[in-house]
Amino acid sequence: MSAPASSKVVIFLHSGDYDRVHQGMSIAAAATASGRRAEVYLFWWALERFLRGALDEPDFEGRTDISDRFESRGMPTLRALLEHLTESGLCTLAGCTGSLGALGGESETAKSGIELWLGWSAILQRTAGVTDRFYL
Repeated sequence: MSAPASSKVVIFLHSGDYDRVHQGMSIAAAATASGRRAEVYLFWWALERFLRGALDEPDFEGRTDISDRFESRGMPTLRALLEHLTESGLCTLAGCTGSLGALGGESETAKSGIELWLGWSAILQRTAGVTDRFYL
């Protein structure tokens, strides 16, 4: 028996900026830590970041002070958050097929770590009724 849609958290990541992707993955990690399912949907520039595998080094453009502080405080990288989410068994990472086509990234899907590929019709069906939605 699956949990009601109201207990699921959905995060739509469009921006590939490190801070936005980190925030989205942190929301998903908080949800799974409390036993809730999380679904993270990747579009455009966020999807491109995963296709390129740019998950290890914080890159806050023009803000080396933030990058230094981020590392000195031991904050998790995107890869560490992704590993936590994968290990939880409560998170689904999904990529948008339309964004994938627009980016021309089809050859990169196997190594991206993205387990599910969907278009908007399926995404709307999967997220119907979910009240906890975040768009970053």
